[in-house]
Amino acid sequence: MLCLTCKNLSFEIICIDCQDNLLIPSFHKREIEDGFFNYSFYTLSELEDLISSKYYFHGDRVFNLLAKLSFAKFAQNFTFSSQVFAIPIDDHTRHDFSHTAILAKHLKSQFITPKYNCLKATNIVKYAGKDLEFRQKNPRGFKVTNISNQMTILCDDLITTGATIKQAKKALEKKNNQVLFSLTLCST
Repeated sequence: MLCLTCKNLSFEIICIDCQDNLLIPSFHKREIEDGFFNYSFYTLSELEDLISSKYYFHGDRVFNLLAKLSFAKFAQNFTFSSQVFAIPIDDHTRHDFSHTAILAKHLKSQFITPKYNCLKATNIVKYAGKDLEFRQKNPRGFKVTNISNQMTILCDDLITTGATIKQAKKALEKKNNQVLFSLTLCST
């Protein structure tokens, strides 16, 4: 097959050279609310074509690779005094896989346990390309099930305005969960 980034022959969806030279994560910190932060590993300009793979059949391989290079490395270095649950934001499978579930899966470690199907949007609205005003007028309406009174980390692929993450955080907090921070692959 051809590498998605350089188009050279490769046994992987993204060749080792591109992984080593182009997909080196850097850590970006962004305050979403007073004292609540999102951490991301790339900027959108670095991953724009790869992030859109979530709409295609090969997207699961792309997200597994990106998560291995970023989320898994984060998990190896993360320590905490109690167990923390990684919660994928709306881990639906509308495209044969859930990109947010893949990200959460790669956070599995001694201190982090992924927990699936507990934060679902009741309003399936697409935020891609929409401004903050649209996002605020069309909330996702997250429903939380099977988790309460826990320490959590939110997982998503992209943060633009932070509206989705804020809504997800509030929904989890209504069930007495504490959200430590959110992790995204990239930030705009």
